[in-house]
Amino acid sequence: MSTMFQPKKERFNNPLIKNMCEYQDLVAEFENDFEGTWAKFADEKIDWFKPYNKVLDESEAPFYKWFSGGEMNVAHQCIDRHLETKKNKAAIIFEGDNGDQKILTYRELAYEVNKTANLFKGQFNIKKGDRVVIYMPMIPEAAVTMLACAKIGAIHSVVFGGFSSEALRDRIVDAEASLVVTADGAFRKGKPYMLKPIVDKALEHDCECVKNVCIVERNGEDIHWEAGRDYSYNELIKSQSPKCEAEPMESEDPLFLLYTSGSTGKPKGVQHSSAGYILWAQMTMEWVFDIQENDTYWCTADVGWITGHTYIVYGPLAAGATTVMFEGVPTFPDAGRCWKMVEEYQINQFYTAPTAIRLLHKMGENEPDKYDLSSLRILGTVGEPIDPPAWKWYYEKIGGSNCSIVDTYWQTETGGHIVSPLPAATPIKPASATFPLPGIIAEIIEEDGTPTEVGEKGFMCVTKPWPSMIRNIWNDPERFKKSYFGDCKKDGQPVYFTGDGAMMEEDGYITITGRTDDVINVSGHRMGTAEVEAAIKKHDNVASVAVVGKPHPIKGEGIFAYVVLKSVPMAHGDDIADELETMKEINAVIKTEIGAIALCDAMIFVPDLPKTRSGKIMRRILRSLAKGEEITQDTSTLEDPSIVDTIASKM
Repeated sequence: MSTMFQPKKERFNNPLIKNMCEYQDLVAEFENDFEGTWAKFADEKIDWFKPYNKVLDESEAPFYKWFSGGEMNVAHQCIDRHLETKKNKAAIIFEGDNGDQKILTYRELAYEVNKTANLFKGQFNIKKGDRVVIYMPMIPEAAVTMLACAKIGAIHSVVFGGFSSEALRDRIVDAEASLVVTADGAFRKGKPYMLKPIVDKALEHDCECVKNVCIVERNGEDIHWEAGRDYSYNELIKSQSPKCEAEPMESEDPLFLLYTSGSTGKPKGVQHSSAGYILWAQMTMEWVFDIQENDTYWCTADVGWITGHTYIVYGPLAAGATTVMFEGVPTFPDAGRCWKMVEEYQINQFYTAPTAIRLLHKMGENEPDKYDLSSLRILGTVGEPIDPPAWKWYYEKIGGSNCSIVDTYWQTETGGHIVSPLPAATPIKPASATFPLPGIIAEIIEEDGTPTEVGEKGFMCVTKPWPSMIRNIWNDPERFKKSYFGDCKKDGQPVYFTGDGAMMEEDGYITITGRTDDVINVSGHRMGTAEVEAAIKKHDNVASVAVVGKPHPIKGEGIFAYVVLKSVPMAHGDDIADELETMKEINAVIKTEIGAIALCDAMIFVPDLPKTRSGKIMRRILRSLAKGEEITQDTSTLEDPSIVDTIASKM
């Protein structure tokens, strides 16, 4: 059994869940009265404009509805309702890549959000239900834009600023967005980089839905201005009124779309609701991060991912907290940047990805010794399982063996944490996600719903609906059902399958074992193999390709590509030089089609792929080869079993 780390009770003043007895009592409360307990929290947490008349509507399962008939507004929940008691409290602390700082109080945030909401309504004619694509760096205007959309009932779709023009175009077209909000550029590692030219390229064709582009002038770079389409946010915002009434939103009205890679080449627009999403965002902020009135909380994610949505913007602000936004990278100007900020801002909760922890450990193992990190109370990890060596360094060096580590398990589709330690209550095992949060009925089962044996791998499922769960895939309900409710059943009924495998120990602790489908977890971000393969196939000389994940010391998983070429290039008369040049060309195509995040870490050229007689690629064999494992799978069903040995000889 792993070493157990008990919570440091003296570090917590008045946590919402103080010990495991209180946790178990709350779990039992949900078990005894599931809907009634959710109603209790909805009544306590949400400032309703109009009360709901039904807690959970399962009549069109799996298209569940929560708090039907109720009306509220997420921006009101995050800002307006706090103004009586917190108007002068810091809502957002921003630090730029180059060290520039800006603090927005709740009153100032309300002022900026209202002006932006009026700009969208007036200048751009954005109405309730319209889609707005946000392609922004990590600057305060990104959060302001998200909240302004929520204020007027527009549905936002934030696209990660590292995605290419092709990836951006795909998301704009699928959402049929009429407005794109972007910036001229931003700063990274002390140097400016550009965003607006990527938007221009994305809009060159097939984007007739976009009527306007609103540009935040972040770094004053020269950019192209398209007359009648492009407008300066900085200029237009000056004349807007700082007063704006929140649009009453039905509980199930969509709040945002967030596109995620899947097992097909086309990204899927995960659709989240208003009331259920914000309720769970707030509850998990309070439970998992023990947010107290005077805390300063920092999540290092980007708003282009779900972590940035729930745990930089919506969750912290709904809880009335102070949240830090950071434009830069953790290792610039050196590997002490994060710890310098922890000391300067007296950060109490620090939430980051294992990839960042491994990188900071490798590049600056002793950097934390130079800074006072005593303000830290809770350390969080997100995006992928954390390995024991990284956990140990995080716990000992960053937390001084005095902080709770919350290893949070969740997904874009779950909206918020579903399995996580509670910092003042849960005894921690390194690399274990521990227990489901109260209200989340998570089980490890076989496809037919049979519980797996202790110590055996099974499918990680949530067998009852919960308020913050995905509501649909935008414009594709059949894909929604097939993707999430097509694999596992409980009592004969389809249940939500996360796509992950998991294992339970004798004491009930849950360990996530990784993806069971064709998705690779790169630096905590899921990349569908089909999307990467579709990009690689656009290289003129690629006949076929298979992409798998391979363990990576920093990223967790890297992308490994097996490529079959139409013809072997001999331009240099040097096989190795030719292959290296082709690798560069293929990665250049990936960067154009998706972005640098999807670049292949390793690539080999093979004469063919291991396929069954029906043409299905045996990815399990390719995964084993990439990991250097012995091939134990049955290869007799392959069309050409000898191809496995041929590939192995090239590894």
